[in-house]
Amino acid sequence: MHIDEAALAPLRGRYGDPALLPWEGEVGEQEFALAGFNPSRRHDFTFFVFNGERLALIEKPQYPAGIWRPPGGGVRAGEHVVEGIRREAREELGVEIELERYLVASEAVFRFGGETIEWRTHVVSARTDAEELAPQDTDEISGARWGSLEELGGPLRQRLLGTGRALWRYRVALHDAASAALLD
Repeated sequence: MHIDEAALAPLRGRYGDPALLPWEGEVGEQEFALAGFNPSRRHDFTFFVFNGERLALIEKPQYPAGIWRPPGGGVRAGEHVVEGIRREAREELGVEIELERYLVASEAVFRFGGETIEWRTHVVSARTDAEELAPQDTDEISGARWGSLEELGGPLRQRLLGTGRALWRYRVALHDAASAALLD
């Protein structure tokens, strides 16, 4: 995989060592297929983008109603990690960002039907001066808006858990770990 420790070393060097989050869970067939859709990609980066106290949140067309979360995506092979995160922010939020901290590195194992997928999620925090969010990739992102950490840890957390889906429980674990790291 192209996101290995060598690719992450500059991120750690500039933005700090992340909290480690191990996670294992049995996922549904559809979730397993989603995680395994691209066999060459077993990572994603989630970014908590702030403008003051406001936190950028996205929704996707396939999400259940009322589900919003911080944006994220994959870094392409040959792309520098920071540049990949900035590209994803432009695509999903339509804004330029400046990274601040490397918050969380997960080591997840998704299991279904006797098979496993090992997945890594890296969570970073960033700032933007942009007031408006305007996603460029409108096929993948159906909306972007400003929310707050309190909303993410309260009503949005309950909606994610209320889906009963393992990958949303994983997202909640990521959000909780990142929120705790932000308070350190």
